[in-house]
Amino acid sequence: MSDNRLEATFRRLKAAQQAAFIPFVTAGDPDLDATAALLRACARRGADVIEVGFPYSDPIADGPVIQSSYTRALARGLRVDEVFDAVANVSRDGLDVPLVAMVSYSIVYRRGPERFARQAASAGFSALIVPDLPVEECDELLHVAQQHRLRIVQLVTPLTDDARLERILQKAGGFVYFVSVAGTTGERERVPQYLKSRVLDLKRRTSLPICVGFGVSRPEQAEQIAAFADGVICGSAIVRRIAQSASLPAEQLAQRVGDYIEEMAAAVRRARRG
Repeated sequence: MSDNRLEATFRRLKAAQQAAFIPFVTAGDPDLDATAALLRACARRGADVIEVGFPYSDPIADGPVIQSSYTRALARGLRVDEVFDAVANVSRDGLDVPLVAMVSYSIVYRRGPERFARQAASAGFSALIVPDLPVEECDELLHVAQQHRLRIVQLVTPLTDDARLERILQKAGGFVYFVSVAGTTGERERVPQYLKSRVLDLKRRTSLPICVGFGVSRPEQAEQIAAFADGVICGSAIVRRIAQSASLPAEQLAQRVGDYIEEMAAAVRRARRG
């Protein structure tokens, strides 16, 4: 299986003894011009990987902030082809960080796994996260994704038992997304006490990078997690700031949200790796 940009990025960061900062943005919220500006701003302001959410009417793991962003985008009539076109345009402009799509399998299934994977790769995506696709049912998508040099990022939660964990790790690619808390996405006050030990246990079981998401919203949290994880994912706090700035022109919105991205990325860089 040939290398891709996501794997190359994690390999570079590992050599530099750094963790990745991975911001999440919802495609089409508040509009696709803003999404394009945000992607460029994320890359300029310190993101190592960018996660792009494909709006869906019934997301399985997203909390109210991200659900609301999906609702706003869909209410404007956003279409999957428009997301691919917008991302492809930014990629052609020279975006120098890998992109990961967060997408419901319902969207993939309706389009057809081969067609979706082909369009995703052509648009510039390096991997897919499909949270509602059980590992027992992912073989078809995994096969077509590999044909297009896409990886399928698998999710692990604090409640995943050992037997299931082994099946997940066998099918994972790119990185493992460790959900820091049981439940949905959203900002939280504290980093769970068990988090470090769970991440270190995962690192003993797989050579894939372990990235932590769900609840990361403050620089001190990002710095704390980056000391032992291979990546820090921040979603709801970014999406909330986008919503608060939605009335601004796209570039001004991206500048304002970019200030927060830069602050979080700097915190990840400050982490003293164990």
